[in-house]
Amino acid sequence: MTTRSQYYTATTLDGFIADEDNSLEWLFAVESGPEDRFAPFFAQVGAMAMGATTYEWIVAHEKLVEQPGKWQEWYGATPAWVFTHRELPVLPGAAITFVRGDVRPVHQAMTEAAGGRNIWLAGGGALVGAFADEGLLDEIVLGVAPVTLGAGAPLLPRRITSSRLTLTAVEQVGQFAYLTYGVGPVGSD
Repeated sequence: MTTRSQYYTATTLDGFIADEDNSLEWLFAVESGPEDRFAPFFAQVGAMAMGATTYEWIVAHEKLVEQPGKWQEWYGATPAWVFTHRELPVLPGAAITFVRGDVRPVHQAMTEAAGGRNIWLAGGGALVGAFADEGLLDEIVLGVAPVTLGAGAPLLPRRITSSRLTLTAVEQVGQFAYLTYGVGPVGSD
């Protein structure tokens, strides 16, 4: 199996992954949510990365400082890299590495750690954009929810033209439309 770097996320109809307060509460209000599809996706993941804001929201929302074992329940021993410029809470027993700077060496470390499995770029959009800028994004898997927010954290604050994106799958799961796009190399725009 070839390792693919995948941006697997939920988005609103108007292209936001979090509201203006960086909350994902809107997502959990949608009937037949993304949990219906997450387990099969995550079974193929060997390493993951996320930004500081995503990590902070998960830690706060799920009270992980008080209950750090939840992280292992969800992600097991899958190594995670969290990109940050600030101090963040450490979760005892979790395979988390805090990093900053260039995504290329981190991607190389994640590829080695993944052992042939996929890399999940969990978000946010700006971090995934940094991977896309370096040609290190292979696939975008979007769960489009029947919600609009009007403002918030954008899905992917980069210009990637249709010449780099190829629709490879469409699936309905409850109220969600899942769209999968292959991402071509940088410079094919």
